[in-house]
Amino acid sequence: MKKTVCFLIVTILLLSGCGSIQTGNNEQDTGNTETASPVSGKKTAYILNMPSSDIFELCADQCTQTAQKLGMTCDVFYSDGDDEAFKKQITDCAESGYDGLFLSHGGEAYSFNFLSDLLKEYPDLKIVTFDTQFKDENGEIQTIEGVTQFFQDDAGLAEELLNYTCTQLYPDKRPVNILKVWIPDYIAAFDRREVGYKKYADEGKINTVEVIAPKDYNNAEESVYNVMKETLAAYSEEDIDAVWAAYDVYAQGCYKAIKELGLKIPIVSVDLSSTDIQCMLEEGSSWKACACTDFKANGEQGIRILALELNGDYEDIKTPATGETTNYLEMPASLITRDMLKENTTIENIYDVAPKEYGDVQNYVTNDWLKACIGY
Repeated sequence: MKKTVCFLIVTILLLSGCGSIQTGNNEQDTGNTETASPVSGKKTAYILNMPSSDIFELCADQCTQTAQKLGMTCDVFYSDGDDEAFKKQITDCAESGYDGLFLSHGGEAYSFNFLSDLLKEYPDLKIVTFDTQFKDENGEIQTIEGVTQFFQDDAGLAEELLNYTCTQLYPDKRPVNILKVWIPDYIAAFDRREVGYKKYADEGKINTVEVIAPKDYNNAEESVYNVMKETLAAYSEEDIDAVWAAYDVYAQGCYKAIKELGLKIPIVSVDLSSTDIQCMLEEGSSWKACACTDFKANGEQGIRILALELNGDYEDIKTPATGETTNYLEMPASLITRDMLKENTTIENIYDVAPKEYGDVQNYVTNDWLKACIGY
């Protein structure tokens, strides 16, 4: 069982004040540096139940930066997809006195019972989860009092890609033949994306030629590359209109195989990273579109929610679109296509070409003291 501490904020900065950070499409004024942060000195952690990747590094970096601006610390742990390691990291943090945990990609089979039991033992611990569905032993969706869940708009991510494929790539063809790169019953995000995918399949807009997945989850890109080469050998190029990938790391393996074989099959995928942008910008690239949320924004949102929980400000955890207090939020989906990108586009300046909702600070939970500390 491997435990990796990827980031450690050693010192607590700005114990009596707050600053500001900038993410998303809107640059913000510096916050009031004389405003005391009510969560200053709190110890938090971001724990991810997945192997590290570009997008999760973005998320982790933003977690630590946002925590720092609020005078907190945020340590980062990756479990490499090992559920037992993930649960042990969580338990270890609770036992060692962490005040709050931002947990990502917990398994449906155990998260509800495991976290419910943990909070009985550590009732003062605050928890926020990302891409983690709570289900009981009967498969019924549940909530946990005091725990805020937030997700990407996963169904929307799937639909954005399929709408683009059907209306822009193949406006005159029905059904469009899709090679699907996806794993059933793997993580909540994939199951939620299936809702959007199934809608297009049920409407007869797409036909799934085959479903493929990595054989080695911890070396997903290379594994998908090998599976993709084997799969393509069984089809002619005309049999597959497009590749739909549920995760950009899978798309990276698909792109490598398609490029190596000299094929022109379009790829659309969920999530966006620097590697994806570089591939999309290559001359003649078959990687046409990514549907995504801003993982910097996801990291900041997680820490902002955790800070509100730590200060007891649950009434300020609101759905941005409605202003209603909630324990369940979704970050809106954005579509970024190859033709939007410029030669110098990177993940750092993607805001220059991305739709407004990508990383928009209007998506964040906030209140007066967060605005004073962070600037928005």
